[in-house]
Amino acid sequence: MAIGVIATIPVQEGKNEEFEAVFMALAAQVIANEPGCSFYTLNRSKSDPQTYKVLESYVDKAALEAHGKTDYFKAANVKLGGLVAGMPDVEYLDGIEG
Repeated sequence: MAIGVIATIPVQEGKNEEFEAVFMALAAQVIANEPGCSFYTLNRSKSDPQTYKVLESYVDKAALEAHGKTDYFKAANVKLGGLVAGMPDVEYLDGIEG
């Protein structure tokens, strides 16, 4: 069963550009190396420019678990950790396949 993820990430004032650059480099790695990831996109809130939403979709639980174990994901999280303003709020969703 497909799994969707929505991660809401608060970013420190003045760190948006750096956060976006690090995240976009990560996203490129995910798309290039993870065939089990259907999409992995970064979105900035229109009402609060310090809040980002990451929309993700994986073909199954194994693909999601593999994503979190990659070296590039771990390295990006170290960099991103210094740019965020708090813990991300992560929601997991059941994908509906038709």
